[in-house]
Amino acid sequence: GAKYEMGLEAIERIEVIAAELAARVFAACYAEVRVASGAMANLYAFMATCRPGDPIIVPPAEVGGHVTHHAAGAAGLYGLKIHAAPVAADGYTIDVAALRAQAARVRPRLITVGGSLNLFPHPVREIRAVAEATGARVLFDAAHLCGVIAGRAWPNPLDEGAHLMTMSTYKSLGGPPSGLVLTNEADLAEALDRIAFPGLTANFDAGKTAALALSLLDWVAHGKACAAAMVATARALAEALADEGLPVFAAARGFTRSHQFALEAAPFGGGQAAARRLRQANILACGIGLPTAPVDGDLNGLRLGTPEIVRWGMGPDDMPALARLIARALTGNEAPDVVAPDVSAFRRRFQNLHYIR
Repeated sequence: GAKYEMGLEAIERIEVIAAELAARVFAACYAEVRVASGAMANLYAFMATCRPGDPIIVPPAEVGGHVTHHAAGAAGLYGLKIHAAPVAADGYTIDVAALRAQAARVRPRLITVGGSLNLFPHPVREIRAVAEATGARVLFDAAHLCGVIAGRAWPNPLDEGAHLMTMSTYKSLGGPPSGLVLTNEADLAEALDRIAFPGLTANFDAGKTAALALSLLDWVAHGKACAAAMVATARALAEALADEGLPVFAAARGFTRSHQFALEAAPFGGGQAAARRLRQANILACGIGLPTAPVDGDLNGLRLGTPEIVRWGMGPDDMPALARLIARALTGNEAPDVVAPDVSAFRRRFQNLHYIR
């Protein structure tokens, strides 16, 4: 009954139910569900913590930093001054010692963590300590990790010290295309509420919000099992691809602890070239930046993930067969379209959705 227009009591109930479910699933005090997308969720976070002209420190593209954190995306369009975080020698985490020195020099208003490829847990507690020393806030972009966080297969960034967590809701969470912002900080919750209305939304898609609530109910019922299956299946596929002789990134560290992993794509002409070849074989993947030697005219990595195949019932025992198909499409003497019928036959074995109520 608090809305300006009359007759929206049912819409308000949907909004409240979805927000309460999101807060429950992610163990947060506050959830903002009136967000159109993950990119907009990041803009909400930037607006809640920064003013145009403020400096922020963000992950660079070679460790999965998303465009919304950079000059071409929401951060740049909002007028923030972007500084790329230093990368650790292990190749896929932030160098905390170097970040501490950078933050002392830059004095950021915000430090962002997370991005488009997340293989191993990020040093969120250490980054929070850096932020505390310089008066910054910490934003964790969980667009890709939201499902494994919801299912407790990945550390909860809010528990580890992030002030804000943003996400799109259609990736590993398996919900509708939308956005979500979570926080435990009362002042940020109030700012987010003002940004949502009257700031950036006069109205929002209540049907999509209802769909999000239904998706979150699946996570209440099956989240732990689903997230564990995503992680185990990703590790199994990475190992099977390595056994096929493909160059899986981060082999020395065990490939991944999430639902994602990457191949070094230089042998295939680059990540997008490899993705196009796989597409002809009816396998979907995409290029990604890696902290390795660049590939002229293309990305140097190929990203693969398991949420979709796990929802269709595939598991670790099925990954050697899938790895053989991927290897045939990428490295064999066959044209990818020759492999495609075998991929389709493999896919037809899985006809029922899993981890839903």
